[in-house]
Amino acid sequence: MTHPRLEETISVLKRLVAFKTLPGETNLDLVGYAKSYLADRGIESHLSFDETGKRANLSAVVGPLVDGGVVLNGHTDIVAVEGQAWSADPFTLIRRDGRLFGRGAVDMKGFLACMFASAAMFRDAGLSLPVHLTICYDEEIGGFGAPVLVSDMLENGPRPAVAIVGEPTRMRLVSGHKGGYEMRTEFTGHACHSSDPRKGVSAVQYAGRFVAHLSDLAEEMAAHPRPGSRYDPPYTTLTIGLIQGGTALNIIAQNCTVGWEMRPVPGEDGAAIIAGIERHAKETLLPAMQAVAPEASIVTTTLADIPGLDDREAEKAVALVSGVTGRNDTEVAPFGTDAGHFCAAGISTVVFGPGSVDQAHRPDEFIDISEIESCLTFFDRLAARLAR
Repeated sequence: MTHPRLEETISVLKRLVAFKTLPGETNLDLVGYAKSYLADRGIESHLSFDETGKRANLSAVVGPLVDGGVVLNGHTDIVAVEGQAWSADPFTLIRRDGRLFGRGAVDMKGFLACMFASAAMFRDAGLSLPVHLTICYDEEIGGFGAPVLVSDMLENGPRPAVAIVGEPTRMRLVSGHKGGYEMRTEFTGHACHSSDPRKGVSAVQYAGRFVAHLSDLAEEMAAHPRPGSRYDPPYTTLTIGLIQGGTALNIIAQNCTVGWEMRPVPGEDGAAIIAGIERHAKETLLPAMQAVAPEASIVTTTLADIPGLDDREAEKAVALVSGVTGRNDTEVAPFGTDAGHFCAAGISTVVFGPGSVDQAHRPDEFIDISEIESCLTFFDRLAARLAR
């Protein structure tokens, strides 16, 4: 039997897909639509903005204004479609063969559509604990909206006990994932003619030594996996994704930039590892550079700090979702989400949503209609549980 809210959900998803909410760009059109949609159903919402005022989070509390409720959360931003071979306009939702195609259909506007289309149901369910409907900006480029949202929620109350982040997991319960640091290290040397390199300091060469140090550290961590870890790979990873520097073959390079990232397993002190890397740069590499050129420098910047979702802190959220679904099995995920920000704030959190991550970020992205219906059914059962 078709779920009674399915067509409304698809209608909402069509509107959401039409908004080109790229990360780093404004999402106010989508947020304005969501705010109006909820207002038409008698539900007030609150916005929290980035420093420019061009991107916003939205939160709405449905039910009694008491502590102990449940957050439903998703992000508004999508990845770009340039360079991808789509068979149709990626910003026009297409229904075909039991699937809904469009950019963001599975990652993760499908969950948002289910959430908004269920708002009136939650409103009328006689909840004894509230449901917080929330959306965030800029998850895809570092999760910049989520900490603003969480801080705003905790400041204004009521305080939720559990968060469910609806990233696509095929409605399987994910209780943990690694965190992530996105880093940039900039080397400034001293340019000179390559005929006498003694007169200069090659930023490229010192960046190479830095990369070699990172590679050695990565190999050391890989050689000591955590026994019994559910993560794959079962150790903290460190990778180099970008190197840019130099201007010509016959010029000693004055500048070089290394982009790198680290994904710690929960429980690993990622900040301490980064501090050790910076210490190596400052105490081992920089003195040799400044012996030739006192103005030489090495500057490391944290571009994004994405906290991991620690499955050891997810017990309450796991119990809630398991109680609603009847499933007790949990998984850990190789990808990062905004869930870590809720976890870091002391809110028991899981990742649980419709669709497969295998379809995310790809041309002809889609979500199965059956997954939409499963999510709507879950919301029905969640409301019944919170109304007890």
